[in-house]
Amino acid sequence: MLKTRVLTVIVILPLFLLAVFYFQDIFWAALMLALTVIGAREWSKLAKFSVRNTIVFMFLTLLLGSELLIQLRESLKLDVYSLDFVVVYGISVLFWVIAVPFYLRKGFSVQSPVVWMLVGWIVLLPTCLALYQLRTISPILLLATMSVIWISDTAAYFTGRSLGKNKLAPEISPNKTWEGVAGAVVAVTVYGFACAISMEKESLLIMLVPMLVVMTALGILGDLYESLLKRQAGVKDSGNILPGHGGILDRIDALTSSLPFAILAILIFYSSAL
Repeated sequence: MLKTRVLTVIVILPLFLLAVFYFQDIFWAALMLALTVIGAREWSKLAKFSVRNTIVFMFLTLLLGSELLIQLRESLKLDVYSLDFVVVYGISVLFWVIAVPFYLRKGFSVQSPVVWMLVGWIVLLPTCLALYQLRTISPILLLATMSVIWISDTAAYFTGRSLGKNKLAPEISPNKTWEGVAGAVVAVTVYGFACAISMEKESLLIMLVPMLVVMTALGILGDLYESLLKRQAGVKDSGNILPGHGGILDRIDALTSSLPFAILAILIFYSSAL
C-alpha cells in the first residue's frame, strides 16, 4: 500500500505542478471543473444517491460550476483581487465554522437528497473557485496556501504517532489526537514566520500566522467531516481514482474547508490595505 501511495504521488505531483505553472487559464478552469464533477460523483456515493439522483447532481454541478467559473474568469480579467465572489466564499466559511461543528457534535444523518445536493455544492463549488482565483493571483500563492494543509497534515501525523495519547474524536477518526493538533499548529506557525521573514515583511505576521492557524483548524474540521460521512456511508474511501489514496474527496477534504477561507482572508486584507 505504501509503495502504491508513493508511486501515485511521484506521478501526480509533477503533473499538478505542470498544470499550476504552465496551463492557460481556460485549461486550468477545465481541470478544476473536471475535478469538481468527479468530486460530485464521489459525494453521490457518500450520500447514497440513486443512479438517477447521481446523474442529476453531476449534471447540475457541471452547469453551476461552468457558469460560476465563466463569471469569475470575466471578473478576474478586470481585477485578480475581485470581490465579486466573497459572498460565495463567505457562505462556505459560515458552513464550516457553524454548521459542521454542530453536525460533528450531533452526528445525525441527513436523508433528503436535496439537502445533500445543496451541502455538496457548498463543499465543492467554493473550493473550485478558490483554486481558480488563488492561481490567477499567483501560482506561488496557490501552492503556499495548499502547503499549509500539507504541512499541517504531515506534522499532525508524525506528532500524533510519536506523542499522541488524547484522542481528538475517537468515534469519528480514532487515529487523530490533540497532540497531533498541537504539532500541526506549531509547524504551521513556524511556516508562517518563515514566509513572513522570507518576504521581508514582518508586519505580515500580525495577519499571516493567525490566518494559517485558522486554516489548520478548518482543515482538521474538513478531515473529520469527511471521515464522519464515510463512516455513516459505510465506506473506507470516497472513491478509487487515486491508487493508494482513495478518491478526490479523500485528498481535498481539508482543502474544501480551508481554501475558501484563505482566499476570503486574502481579498479582505488586500481591499483593506488599499
